[in-house]
Amino acid sequence: MSSQLAREKRRNAVIALRTLGPVLLDALRKFDPRYLWHNPVLLLTEVGAALTTVIAILDSIAGTEQPSGGTQMPFGFTWALAAGFWACLFTATLAESIAEGHGRQQTESLRRSNATETACRVAGYSRSKDPAVRRTAVERVDSRVLRPGDVVVVEAGETIPSDGEVLWGAAEVDESEITGRPGAVIREAGGDRTAVMGGSRGLSDRLVVRISASRDASAAARTIRLASKSRRKKSPIEVAFSTLLASFSISFVLLVLTLNSVVSPVAEPVSVPVLVALVVCLIPTEIAALMSVTGIAGMSQLLQRGVLVTSAKSLETAGDITTVLLDKTGTVTRGSRSAIAFVPVGGTDLEQLMRAAALASIGDPTPEGASTVRLAEEEGVRILAGDAAGGRTVHFSAATRISGIDLPDGTSIRKGAVSAVVAWLKQQGTQPQRQIILDLKASTKRIAQTGGTPLVVAVKPVSGIGHALGLIHLQDVVKDSVPKKISALHALGVRTVMVTGDHRLTAKAIAAEAGIDEYVGDSTPEDKLALIQREQEEGHIVAMSGDGINDAPALAQADIGIAMNTATAAAKSSANMVILDDDPTHLVDIIKVGRRQMATRGALMTFNFANDAVRYFTLFPALFVGTFPGLDALNILRLHSPASAILSTVIFSSLVMGILIPLALIGVPYRTENLRSALTRNLIYCGLSGLLVPIIGIKLIDLVVSLLPGY
Repeated sequence: MSSQLAREKRRNAVIALRTLGPVLLDALRKFDPRYLWHNPVLLLTEVGAALTTVIAILDSIAGTEQPSGGTQMPFGFTWALAAGFWACLFTATLAESIAEGHGRQQTESLRRSNATETACRVAGYSRSKDPAVRRTAVERVDSRVLRPGDVVVVEAGETIPSDGEVLWGAAEVDESEITGRPGAVIREAGGDRTAVMGGSRGLSDRLVVRISASRDASAAARTIRLASKSRRKKSPIEVAFSTLLASFSISFVLLVLTLNSVVSPVAEPVSVPVLVALVVCLIPTEIAALMSVTGIAGMSQLLQRGVLVTSAKSLETAGDITTVLLDKTGTVTRGSRSAIAFVPVGGTDLEQLMRAAALASIGDPTPEGASTVRLAEEEGVRILAGDAAGGRTVHFSAATRISGIDLPDGTSIRKGAVSAVVAWLKQQGTQPQRQIILDLKASTKRIAQTGGTPLVVAVKPVSGIGHALGLIHLQDVVKDSVPKKISALHALGVRTVMVTGDHRLTAKAIAAEAGIDEYVGDSTPEDKLALIQREQEEGHIVAMSGDGINDAPALAQADIGIAMNTATAAAKSSANMVILDDDPTHLVDIIKVGRRQMATRGALMTFNFANDAVRYFTLFPALFVGTFPGLDALNILRLHSPASAILSTVIFSSLVMGILIPLALIGVPYRTENLRSALTRNLIYCGLSGLLVPIIGIKLIDLVVSLLPGY
């Protein structure tokens, strides 16, 4: 228990002591103007610090200190300001370095798991002749040379070299290094658990895996790159804020550059170091430094929960989600639909239906196909290898929604959705009898009302007319964690819609069991795409969760596309978030982290603007109080002297950013039961603290600075 608590403490720490040195060095490396060029506010701070340092050197040579606004500044004042400016810049770059270091801490184990290893590559794999690779030659190769399509053998205790699909075997696999979820999972061929991740480790048995991605494109490699700032693009909001802050800063610079010319008829000029202090303290340096930190922190928090975010924009959008579209199979349900019964129609003999259903499924490796063959055999119908020899397997297509087999004698057998099989019979020149259609609809309705999925089996002899034989009753179950998380989505004010290609009555039963608001059945990929477009036209921000090839267009169209890690390559490439442990309940985490990021940014901005209001009153009276003593009435904090007021404000600007770093990384407390009251509460809390913290902080610093000679 103590070791577990220690690990949790390390996870929640802002920065680990062992990484402190590299983080500090990284913060110093960020002083490079070529790096700061992308953050004009910080670049402006560096220019001001460098200019003040040069002036301090010249003053030291001259042995005098420049007066400012009619006030003689104490010796060493310019050096003190220069040090304060550099400290302010260092704190700003340190914030980003800590955020990136926090992400790198999470990926240390991934780097180890993704280290170069060898793999047993199969030379000329044949799934029909030697599926278990007992006789086929294998060669030991560097895992970096593996390419999509290569087949490898993974024995117990070996590391899976890259992402792939299990072609043969079943084994326990440890994926905790990638997903963060402890414990082993089962990965096996022929089901919905065929996907394996590079860097995970086989714990038992033997697997034959077809590689689907090179090492550089694997989930582990993408997660590692996530910790690298060089790979992270700024989100649109960050870009917009950077532009706004740059414009705001330029306005301040123009104001400062013209200040002396405006007051020259009545007052002594303000020194350049003091003008720089005015710019550095009043431009929104904290926001410029911490805006990207909140984005990195949000992506890091989701990575801790097993969600890989590949787009910073999607995380920002997550906070605005109003509608979540869920694919049924594999997302809401377990996805392993199994045949539990055969239902003949039109007087068809049960054995004839079972035999036709088994023949249509003999080339179908899915759980539906395998369970259909198994159930038929359990009922006494044996399918011999020669029965389908020479036949042509017709694989399932999202467009046709049917599969089956064309036997050597010319007989065609198909199974699929009612509408799809009826359409196929019409294409074969057969119009099913009205009574058969009615029987199919009645049986389909009964199956669907129980949450099952009906598949119609039809046959077209070479010289006779085609006809429907009956139905296969498939049953799927809702994942245990889904109903609770659907309720959590409702508590967040998010509407849920389930879309599926299954019959609408099946969709209705599953939606009712899971607590989903709405459902759409009999959906094609085009229907899903059209549904998302309609939702977006109505002003909704749509998140789509799916895992199949037929979900790829909808995932690409949605504002946020979320794919399971066991999803097809097409679905993953279309999505901008991947749930590494295949748990759809992380949708709640995604929305909560997105909203917390928004709340944190709002809190930082409110706090910063309130800080600026106080700093105005500490800086502006000090500018010309030597010429106009009456300005001392504006010294509401009763700071000791103009030099002390200016230096104390500069020091506070450096310290307050360090105080805000943990807030930016962890986020502000955020409750969603009443968004309006939550917003008002945050504005009040952040606004009041933004006023009180600088008042107390600057005054305390002034008490210390006033003890220095000349201040």
